Amino acid sequence: MCGGGTGGHVNPALSIAAAIRAANPDAEIEFVGTRKGMENDLVPRAGYKISYVKVRGFRRSLSPKNIDAAIKAVTSVITAKKILKNFKPDIVIGTGGYVSWPTVKAAKQLGIPTLIHEQNAYPGMTTRMLSHFADEICISFDESRRFFDEKVRSKLILTGNPVSTTYVTRAEARKALGLKDDQVYILSYGGSLGAEKVNEYCFDLLSSIAGRPDLYQTHAVGHAGYPKYSALARERGLDKADNIEILEYIYDMPLRQAAADVIVCRAGAITLAELACMGKAAVLIPSPNVTDDHQYKNASVLEKACAAVVFRESELDGAKLTESVLSLAGDPEKRRIAETNIRKFARPAAAETIAARAMELAAKK
Repeated sequence: MCGGGTGGHVNPALSIAAAIRAANPDAEIEFVGTRKGMENDLVPRAGYKISYVKVRGFRRSLSPKNIDAAIKAVTSVITAKKILKNFKPDIVIGTGGYVSWPTVKAAKQLGIPTLIHEQNAYPGMTTRMLSHFADEICISFDESRRFFDEKVRSKLILTGNPVSTTYVTRAEARKALGLKDDQVYILSYGGSLGAEKVNEYCFDLLSSIAGRPDLYQTHAVGHAGYPKYSALARERGLDKADNIEILEYIYDMPLRQAAADVIVCRAGAITLAELACMGKAAVLIPSPNVTDDHQYKNASVLEKACAAVVFRESELDGAKLTESVLSLAGDPEKRRIAETNIRKFARPAAAETIAARAMELAAKK
């Protein structure tokens, strides 16, 4: 397995690995990653061995660092070959990030079957480059097909994004959280570190609903934003409102997602896959700080299908967010339509499907 840099690449790899283990308990699975990516923490935590290569991405602007990136693009393949020759895998699976490049390319040169998985609607540069080497390419959005060269489109398989499917029911989740039957539950967050604009806009929303017995909102400000926004909550008296909960980080996210009636969040590919599997009405604020603006492109697919409300961060403010969220919160039929439409994108068996394809490729060898 190879995929790294962010959780958006690592977690799908872990889900696929778990699905392979479930189908074949004797399977031997190892990872290739970098020491700087999240895989360095997440993979050992999951109980898998990991080996390392040195690789970095190219900058879009002229930079001396591109010279180092070019050198590593070559030397990392040599290192990956050594790792693969030692482990002797039956198949190599790449889930994106720069680390997938040397590992999948080395496997191709060694005659080892390869499968890659793309999480986003607009395929990343690594996926597009590796599409010519991979034996199969799993995609998560049907709209992705047009971004691949015609020569490789026959290798595309629509599988969806691997996500956890261990969610409790809405009723069970609401009972566990102590929510009242007649309360509309709003869940909002911007990521583990937080997002300044999402926090700013959501605090205007929080101020608007404070004290309303028909609404309850949980907002996570993130680790970076907690000192500032916990102080702001006290300043606005939000810490005294019994229908508002402001957290630094949400540790029981699946439970809260299951309970929610309206979710306000970013538009990462895995997040959208989770919302689809649970069928949740959502207001999406794609991060503007990601490569190729892929969060907005992910969200746009849902917006065109009337499956989510989408705002660019730069075009949004607290008043617009408040109006949009309260419109959904106050209209059960509008929520039902959004829930029905987003469920059309759900592929809860994605991990198992990808695992099965991988094991078929390995068996052919």
